Amino acid sequence: MRQRPSQLPLDLSFRPANGRDDFVVGSCNQVAVDWLDRYPAWPGPVTVLCGPTGSGKSHLLAVWGHAAGALIVQGPDLQVATLNDVIGHAQAIAVDAADLVKEPDCLFHLVNMVRDRNGHLLVAVQDPPARWTFGTADMRSRLAAAPLLELGPPDDMVLQSVLLKQFDDRQLLPDADVLRFLTDRMPRTFDAARAIATRMDQLSLAERKRPTKPLARKVLIDLGYLETTPEE
Repeated sequence: MRQRPSQLPLDLSFRPANGRDDFVVGSCNQVAVDWLDRYPAWPGPVTVLCGPTGSGKSHLLAVWGHAAGALIVQGPDLQVATLNDVIGHAQAIAVDAADLVKEPDCLFHLVNMVRDRNGHLLVAVQDPPARWTFGTADMRSRLAAAPLLELGPPDDMVLQSVLLKQFDDRQLLPDADVLRFLTDRMPRTFDAARAIATRMDQLSLAERKRPTKPLARKVLIDLGYLETTPEE
């Protein structure tokens, strides 16, 4: 009988994202999750979700969007001329990659629209608005005054749990030492975890091998996460 890896800390919760994936809650995102769980009892209409690439911003934004019944839009797709048509009568709005808008005034108008209709706006960005140098001063100041939820890089427990979920989805059951081997050497992002599981699945099927440390090493090398070095 197949069993889960032994001695793997799994004191974490999983929550659905649009009924497809699982979002892992850990120390790197617990504060943000707790704040979003307060919706709609937010003290103000706007919240900013901030974190580096691969920290789970889009995933967490999707989780909130699903729970809040929010309209989810992409920052680069927003334009001032079509903003009213795109937003419609939405009361809850989530903007992913909001710092990549081509017309920064879109965010200024969007904040005003949400305030006027007593709605809520969640924007996901890489850098805090206080550091922005683009757009109007009014736009930057309004977003900088909003609560800032910062996501940190996934810690070992979160990365191992994400890897385990990705492997389980592919019916791969690596031992705990394989997961530790990967998390000690991989980039600390959720994107890397998905790439590793996908490549491990491909190699495991092609070579008819179970997910071992040598196979994990090959995956890391194939993905450019590890230089070719003598076997440890």
